[in-house]
Formats: sequence, C-alpha cells, structure tokens
Amino acid sequence: MNIIEELEWRELIYSCTDVEGLREKINEGPLTLYCGFDPTAESLHLGNLLPIVTLMRFEKYGHRILGLIGGSTGMIGDPGGKNAERNLLDEETLNNNLAGLKKTLERFISFEGENKMVNNYDWTKDINTIEFLRDYGKYFSINYMLAKESVKSRLETGISYTEFSYMILQALDFKYLYDNENCILQIGGQDQWGNITAGFELVRKVYGEHKAFALTMPLLLKSDGTKFGKSAGGSLWLDKEKTSPYELYQFLLNSDDDLVIKLLKYYTFLTKEEIDDLAVKVENEPHLREAQKVLGKEVVTLVHGENAFNEVIKITEALFSGDIKSLSESEIKDAFKGVPSIEVEGEANILDLLVSVNAASSKREAREFVSNGAILLNGDKFDDVDSIVDRSIALFDKYVVIRRGKKNYYLVSFK
Repeated sequence: MNIIEELEWRELIYSCTDVEGLREKINEGPLTLYCGFDPTAESLHLGNLLPIVTLMRFEKYGHRILGLIGGSTGMIGDPGGKNAERNLLDEETLNNNLAGLKKTLERFISFEGENKMVNNYDWTKDINTIEFLRDYGKYFSINYMLAKESVKSRLETGISYTEFSYMILQALDFKYLYDNENCILQIGGQDQWGNITAGFELVRKVYGEHKAFALTMPLLLKSDGTKFGKSAGGSLWLDKEKTSPYELYQFLLNSDDDLVIKLLKYYTFLTKEEIDDLAVKVENEPHLREAQKVLGKEVVTLVHGENAFNEVIKITEALFSGDIKSLSESEIKDAFKGVPSIEVEGEANILDLLVSVNAASSKREAREFVSNGAILLNGDKFDDVDSIVDRSIALFDKYVVIRRGKKNYYLVSFK
C-alpha cells in the first residue's frame, strides 16, 4: 500500500488536481510536499490536527515534509470563512502566535534532516508593490478571483483589497517552494481549495506543463452541522493550557456513533483491521462506546503523550467512584473546568450554597436533596440541612466539589 491508497481507504481525499498523476509520481519515489498554517492564534486546534496527521502519514511513507508558517499571510488574513474584515494582528501578537504555532508543529513532526520548517515572510518581505503587481498579479484575472468561494462569499458584506490580495500572496508560496525546495504537492483542508489551487495555477501559468499537484481533505462536520473541533466553549486547542487533555478526551468520548469510525480513520494510525473491528462493536454494542474510548486514547496520547492520558483515566475513574480526594489540584481544575461554579468568602449554609451554585432551584429543593442523601461534598455525604460549609473542608485550602446524584457536579472556590 502506498500513501495514496491509504488516504483513499481512510476517505481523506476530498479533491485532487490529478490523483492518478499523483499516484504515478509517488510510485516513482519520495516527493516533497507542504501544508501552510497561518498564526491566527497562539495554538493550533483540533481541526488543524487533521492536516498535521496527514503530513505525518506522508512522512511515514518516506516523503519530505515542509511545514509552512504564515509570517506574511498571517499579517493579511484569509477572507474565507469570515463574514467581516479580520482585525490585523499587531507585531507582538503575531510573533507570539508564530512561536506557539512553531512549537505545536514540532511536537508532531521532526524538522531535522530532510524535513524543514519555513516561514513565508522570508521570501515575501522584500517584494515591492511594483514587483508584486507585475510579476504575480498579472497571472490572476479578476473573474478568476471573484469565482473563488472565499471571495464570492464576502461580496455582499464587503471585502478590502488587502484581503482580496490574500489569494495571490498565498499562491507565491507554492511557486517559491516549487522553485527552491523541489516541492510539487500542497495539501490542506477542503475550505482551502481556492487558495491552494491558486498556487497550483500560478506554477502552471509561469512554467506551462509541470508536475505539481494540490490535494485537500474533507471538512469535518458534526451531526448538527457545526465544525468538528468546536465545543460550547469554542475551539478545542492542541495546547493543554488552553484545552486540557481531560476536556479533549471527554469531547472525543461523546462523539456520535455515526461519526466515530470516520474520526478513527482520520485521526489515528490504527490499521484497517483494527478500525473494522471497532465498527462491528459500534454496530453491535454501541452502549459500551468502545470505539469512542479508543479514539480518545489515541488522540490524547498523540497530542499530549501517554502520561497525560493516564491522568485523564485517573480523573475519569475518580469522578465515577466519587473519590475526589485522590485528585491533585491541577486535576481538579481540569476535571471541573466548565461546570457551574461560584466563588465564596467565609462560610455558607449548605442550602444557600446549593441554590447559589444552581445545584438546586430553591432552598426547599435543596433541603430535599440534602435530606435524601443526594449531596456529596468532596466525596463525603452531607445529610444535615443545617451544615455550614467553610474553608476547613476545602481541598488544597480552596475547592469544594459538590456532587448531586451520580453525574451532576458543581465547583465552589474560596477566595
């Protein structure tokens, strides 16, 4: 099996300029390819992980990888996927984002030896306006650019010449890497097809017939039509300081049955036989969520390492058993990030506390919960309605974890 055959069975090829030509080229030997990442934030997110893993697959088959960070394109901003003009990044934010992006990519791909990290600012910073218009702009007709979805979707709301020019600026990357790194393939998400093919077309127009290729992967959508990798709190980041390994695991564990096998194909390095076996379990024993557990393990381990996954399992088991006291302070922060929470000062009656944190709708309901033994504080049952909660029972002199019933958690923090 070569890389194209693997991408095909994993259903990872959405569009390709010439898949059979690319197959033939790959059969001749290793090639050089790249994928670009703009520094729109200081971390990449779960959606970005798909092209990263695809680069890793190419690397596994012996191909040379160029990871491109958009020092110049990041200054402009891709108009695609936005309904209004982006705010231009200041130099400090841009440099901070570039450093974070570089650090993230290096966790997945070794840029020693043949592989290389490149920054498009290095070859665009000295191009003046006349050169840009004369040497590159002449290859792009207005009709061609207006037909691109990233531009067309913005015509009603408006698009500046700055963002309109983004396509040409990104196209320069493919030509530069084609000329200087013998790079003949660019990959990216399906929503980048317009920008990617602009670079492909620039190479074709400058050199005529050539052996360059463009390939995109499908855009992942959840059953509700939203982008995969988005949660109620926003993007799921690959930086554990922004999205904890536990949050990432829980998101993957809650994947829909009709999506999980596709996610296993996309994001893991499991074999066809292993994934087919999990597909049978989804069909016959969906309640066990075996496929979702494997997905969570594989992705969390890939992104954060085996130790982080072991911590995730520790948190999961502690929540299931109610053994909250076994968790470290950082594990408590990770486990209860996003649950209803309040900060208190001094002490509070348990009934008032339950109402304040929305664990009960009224003091009457709170009294019923406590009297019936449905309330646990830090894993201990509290059945006295006159109980006073203060810092003396807080974990790490700060946290009181309220559990109502089996699955409802709330967090109280002492100031």
